Order: sequence, then C-alpha cells, then structure tokens
Amino acid sequence: MEQNDILLTFPMEEHRQMWEEILADYEAAGEKAVPFALKLKCDKYDEFLHKTIDFANGVIPPDLPHLVQATTWFLMNKEKNKILGAVNIRHFLNDYLLKVGGHIGYGIAPSERRKGYAARMLSLALDKCREIDIEKVLVTCNKDNIGSAKTILKNGGILENEYTEENNNIVQRYWINIGSGLDVNQKVKS
Repeated sequence: MEQNDILLTFPMEEHRQMWEEILADYEAAGEKAVPFALKLKCDKYDEFLHKTIDFANGVIPPDLPHLVQATTWFLMNKEKNKILGAVNIRHFLNDYLLKVGGHIGYGIAPSERRKGYAARMLSLALDKCREIDIEKVLVTCNKDNIGSAKTILKNGGILENEYTEENNNIVQRYWINIGSGLDVNQKVKS
C-alpha cells in the first residue's frame, strides 16, 4: 500500500457512485454500514451529502437530537478511485459518547479488511482531531472486536476501563493523547 495514495477526503458530489459501491459491499456481507455516519439513515446520496455537510457545520437534524457536531471523512485510495472506509470525528462528547461512542467511529469496507487500512485511517483521523483542537481522544470498541482493539493500541491507545451496556455488551474505552494543554472535560457537553 502506497501511503500517499491513501488519504481522507471530505464527501463531495463526485463520490456518489463510490458511496453506493461501499454500501453495496456492506450489504453483500450482510452487515450494516459502519460508522453510522457513512449512511445516516439515507438512501439517496444527495440527502447523505446534505446531512454530512450540516453535521460538519454543527447543524443537527431534529430526528437525530442525541448526536453532536461531527465531520465524516472517506478513506480513499486515490489510485483506484475507491472508498475503502469512513471515519466520523465527533467534535465534542455528550454523556453517551463519553461512556460508549468516543470521539471517533470508523469502519473499513468488508472487502478491504485486513490490509492495514484501519490503522492508517485512525492515524489520519488523529491528525484531523489535532486540527480541531481535540488533544485527548476517546476511541472505543466492543471487547470482542480484537482487530479494532489492536488498531487503537497501534495508534497509542491506553485502555482506561470497560463499560457494560444495558444489553450486556462490553465496550472498551481507550484514550489517545495527541497533545497537551486542553483538559478533556472542556470538550464534554451534556
């Protein structure tokens, strides 16, 4: 994998067909699109693009009041002109995100897994977090998602604890310190 050919790109009109292809990849694997922000309950790209731009600007739709300002990026292979995955960076944490969701949600297309893309995407996402002054990043994963835990650890994650959800799912909470100066609590909103 040529590192310069793999980059994060904000969704634009020219990504329409590639977006449909990655959603078809998830569907063929019998999985829902990950992260949630890759589809946003949208069946049409125009609606997805509109909502993605709104979220990046802090405009939260009334049907999703539990979400926060967030920017979604496609992990692109420039050479192949293909979306490999997506990452969603939440600009701050509400109570739910502090417990379970974290600052970053990400996913790699089923057909593109086990190629090192997740670690690269998380590394690039941490650079984006620096750009919006998030200096201590919370990244979570389900305890049984060993691949995701390895990706987080590879990017400097330190396990703080585990949180058990009401359905008994265990979520591991990792912090990645990418700067200094800001108290993480300054970025938490109820």
